[in-house]
Amino acid sequence: MSTIVALSTPRGRGAIGVIRLSGPSALSIVQSLTLHHGEYEPRRATLAQVKHGPHGEILDEVIVTFFKSPHSLTGEDVVEIACHGSLPIIGQIVEMSLHLGARLAGPGEFTLRAVANRKIDLVEAEAIRDLIDSQTQAAAKQAARQLNGELSSTLDPLKNILVEVIVLLESAVEFVEDDLPETSAAAVETKLRQLASAVRRLADSYSAGHLLHDGVKVAIIGRPNVGKSSLFNRLVARDRAIVTDVPGTTRDTLTESVDLGGIPMILTDTAGQRSTRDDIESLGIERAQQAMSDADLILLVLDGTTSLSADDRDLMYRTDGSRRLVVINKCDVPSFSNGDLSGAPESVKVSAKTGEGIEELRSSMLAQFDSRIDSAGLLITNARHHDLLCRAHVEVESAICALREHRSEELVLVPLHNTLRYLGEITGETTTEDILSKIFSTFCIGK
Repeated sequence: MSTIVALSTPRGRGAIGVIRLSGPSALSIVQSLTLHHGEYEPRRATLAQVKHGPHGEILDEVIVTFFKSPHSLTGEDVVEIACHGSLPIIGQIVEMSLHLGARLAGPGEFTLRAVANRKIDLVEAEAIRDLIDSQTQAAAKQAARQLNGELSSTLDPLKNILVEVIVLLESAVEFVEDDLPETSAAAVETKLRQLASAVRRLADSYSAGHLLHDGVKVAIIGRPNVGKSSLFNRLVARDRAIVTDVPGTTRDTLTESVDLGGIPMILTDTAGQRSTRDDIESLGIERAQQAMSDADLILLVLDGTTSLSADDRDLMYRTDGSRRLVVINKCDVPSFSNGDLSGAPESVKVSAKTGEGIEELRSSMLAQFDSRIDSAGLLITNARHHDLLCRAHVEVESAICALREHRSEELVLVPLHNTLRYLGEITGETTTEDILSKIFSTFCIGK
């Protein structure tokens, strides 16, 4: 096994940079790099100096921490060098490590080695990535739950039930001449129904979990000059979009992410919806319609100082009421109360200019998703996990159907073995090399 090296802290100017090495030569490489009297004791931070050049000039003063196998992140010898966060210094330490026999780590290779050495399972490895990538406190909390093994410990009893049923049916195939007795068949069906229900509940939690992981897509739409860009700027708390009185100012979509009550919201400002002969504006309108189709929530902005136009009514007709929130803007204008909005659904009144009603709008946006996320415990946030759980559920239902139709034990066992394989793929027990490579390619280098 080769020794790998990489910068584990973000690349860029900073107070400290941490360089990590893992593998059989990690300690000997660091000993060659540094000046230090005595041995590096495991799990103890030690002050040392990095030498550089033919005459052993001092490059930097560093803190070296040695983690001896198997008591380390990867299960191998691991050494971390905390140096000053100068890019030239970091680059030279990494370069010298390469000359001494290390090689650059690939994306997620430290974590991959931890999985290979059974320090963590695949679910926990993916949770490390999700924890690093989390945009809100709620998303980080879900990632931490999975990092602590909550999903793995939830799956373990389900796999145990599955193994019990498989053993019973395999025994019937080997040692029983007749079909499985009715009492045993009924007990097996009960266990399988419990299993199917538990797998289904986990899979269904993805509808809320993916919102924490991927964010809620929010499209701000409306006809020109109703205040979409002003509302966008107010929600992201900075002047991100250009605002003028000229209709059609917004020609393209603008996207920003905000944390709304722990839920990441990906806000998209769009071009005003109207008929136009301007080719560039037409492209912007097409992109607005695409954003509207992809959105989890649509903020339909109306001008509260005018009556509903044909374009307003058309947008109401074309948007799904279950994922639409009507925002009536310009409540600060004296003529607002005279606006004829008969026919408009329940709405939130705001002033994007003064900020009036914005907190109520944020609360209304959050209410669309907050209740189902807060009421849930462990959530499936990973699309790969969701896909495997759905496949497992289909296989269990297939086994139940075969059992009720009094088919042979062999035909019941086939989908049950598939189920066990799918559940094993979640935690990495039965995951192929190709799938592992694909998963870890999404990790940052040094993790």
